[in-house]
Amino acid sequence: MSGQKADQFGSTLRRIWSYMSGHKWAFFLVITAIVLSAGLSLLGPYLLGRTVDTVIESPGRGQLLIMLGLLFGVYLLHSVFLWLQNYWMIGIAQEAVQGMRDQLFAHVQQLPVLYFQTMPQGELMSRLTNDIENVSRTLNTAVVQFVTSVLTIAGTIGMMLWLSPVLTLLTLTIVPVMYAGMKWITNRTGPFFKKQQRNLGDVNGYVEEMFTGQFIVKMFSREQHVIEDFAEKNKALRESGYYAQVYTGFIPKLMNMLNNVSFAIIVGAGGLLAVNGFISIGIIVTFTTYSRQFTRPLNDLANQFNMILSAAAGAERVFQVMDERVETEDESGAVSIPLQGEVEFQNVSFAYKEGQDTLKDISFKVKQGQTVALVGPTGAGKTTVISLLSRYFEPDRGSILLDGTALSDIRRDSLRSQMGVVLQDAVMFNTTIRENIRYGRLRASDEEVEQAAISAHAHDFIVRLPDGYDTKLDSDGKGVSHGQRQLLSIARAMIADPALLILDEATSSIDTVTEMKINAGLTELMRDRTSFVIAHRLHTIRSADVILVMEKGAIVEQGTHTSLMKQGGRYAGLIHAQSGTQRSSAR
Repeated sequence: MSGQKADQFGSTLRRIWSYMSGHKWAFFLVITAIVLSAGLSLLGPYLLGRTVDTVIESPGRGQLLIMLGLLFGVYLLHSVFLWLQNYWMIGIAQEAVQGMRDQLFAHVQQLPVLYFQTMPQGELMSRLTNDIENVSRTLNTAVVQFVTSVLTIAGTIGMMLWLSPVLTLLTLTIVPVMYAGMKWITNRTGPFFKKQQRNLGDVNGYVEEMFTGQFIVKMFSREQHVIEDFAEKNKALRESGYYAQVYTGFIPKLMNMLNNVSFAIIVGAGGLLAVNGFISIGIIVTFTTYSRQFTRPLNDLANQFNMILSAAAGAERVFQVMDERVETEDESGAVSIPLQGEVEFQNVSFAYKEGQDTLKDISFKVKQGQTVALVGPTGAGKTTVISLLSRYFEPDRGSILLDGTALSDIRRDSLRSQMGVVLQDAVMFNTTIRENIRYGRLRASDEEVEQAAISAHAHDFIVRLPDGYDTKLDSDGKGVSHGQRQLLSIARAMIADPALLILDEATSSIDTVTEMKINAGLTELMRDRTSFVIAHRLHTIRSADVILVMEKGAIVEQGTHTSLMKQGGRYAGLIHAQSGTQRSSAR
C-alpha cells in the first residue's frame, strides 16, 4: 500500500509540474533568485562573525562601519531577491492553476450525462474550486520555500564544516532526532489531509443539495433533521482538519526544542574550543546564527511537505475528474449531416446495469414531421428512448437510424445542435430573458429573439416586466412563474429551429389556463418538425401521429389515439382511468 501511495503521490506531482513546465525562462529567473538569496543568507552570518572578531581584535569605528555597511548591503539584496523569486513564482503558479481550472471545466463539459447523475453537484464544485485553490496556495509559496530550504541546509552545512568540523559534527547530532520526528508526523498528516479534502467535498455537496431543495425541507418540516445531518458531516470535517493541524503543529514545537538544544551544544562546546584557542568568538556567533538557519529550513521543509501533501490530495481529486472518459472520444469516424427527421429503432435493447434490461427489443419507425407520443407508467423506459436518440447512451443491441444513417455514425455535436428540448423543469441561466432565449442560437438578432417569443406566446408577459427582455433571471428562474419559464424554454427551442424536437412532460404541473398558452406555443413549435412527446396528461397527445405505449421496457401497443381506443387495451385503460380520476377531482 505504501508503494501504491508513493506512486500516486509522484505521478500527481508530475502532472502538476506539466502545467508549469511551459514557463522555463520564468523558472530560470526564479531559480537564479533563489540561489542568490540563499547565498546571501549564508554570507550574512559569516560577515556578522567577522564583524565581532574585527571589533575584538582591532577596535575602531572605521572598520566597524565598513563591516556594518557590508552587512546592510547583503541583507538588503537578500530581501530584494526574496521578493523577486516570490513575484515570478506567483505568476507561474497562477497561470498553471488557470490552465488546470480551464482544462477541468472544459473536460467536465465533455463528460457523459451518466457522470452527472452519479456525481453530486456540490462535490464536483468543490473539486473545481476548493481543491484547485489548495493547489494554487501551495504553488504560490511552498515550491519556492522548498527549494530555498534545501539550498540553505546544504549551504549551511558546508559553511559550518569549513569554519569548524568538530563543532559541526556536534551540532548535527540533533539531525537524526529531527528526521525521526518529522517522519512520524508527516506519515500521519498525509491521510488526514486527504480525509479533510474528502469531507470538505461532502459538506459542500450537502450544502448545495439542501439549498437547492430548501422548499421541500420546509414543506416537510425537516429543518432539524437537516441541521443534525449537516452537524454530523461538519463534525467529520472538523475532526479530520483538527488532527491534520494538530500533527502539523507538532513540527514547530519539536524544532524549537531541538533548536534550543543546538544552541546549548554550540555555546558549551564552542566556549571550550574558544578558551583553548581552537576557534574565535566570532565563529561561535556565526555558528549560533547558522544553527538557527539550519533548523528553520528543516522546520520549513516539514511544513512545506505537509502543504504539498494537502495540495496533492486536492490535485488527485481534480485529476480523477480529468481522467473520466469523455463522451466524444469515439467521434473520429462520425460525420456531420443536415437532419430531416426520419427516425427508426430496430430491435433496440439497453441496460443501465448488466443483466437488467431497461429497454427490451423495441422497434418503431417515425416519418419526417410526425409527432410521436410515449406513454406508460414511471420506469417504463420512455426517457431512456429519448436518451438513446440524443446519444447520451449507446444501445447494447440493435440499431437506431436517422434519415437512413446509423445514429452512431453521426457526430454528437452535429446531432444535438439540430435537436430542441423542452423539459418539465425549464432551466434558466443567470442572465437576461433575452440571453436565455438566445441560448438556443447564440448569433440570433434581437428581432429574432422577440419573434421567437411572440411565436411561443411569451412576448406579452415579457413586455409587462419592469425591464422587459432585459429582465435578469437567476439560475432558478426566480422572478417569473413556472409556466412563464416553460414559455421561455419553448421560445429558446423555437429560435434554434431544430429538425428533431423533444418534449419531456412539458405541460406537467401547470394550471389549465397556462397549459392552454403553452400548448399554443408547442403547436407552433412542433409544426413541420419530427417531435417526441413524453406526457402523463394523455389528453395532450390525442392528435399525435403515433402513440407508443410502453411497459417494463417494451412497446406493448402502438397506433393512433382512435385505433388504440378501438383496441380497448392498455392505452384505452389509461385514458379511462385518467378521465375517471379527473371527474372525481372535479367533484
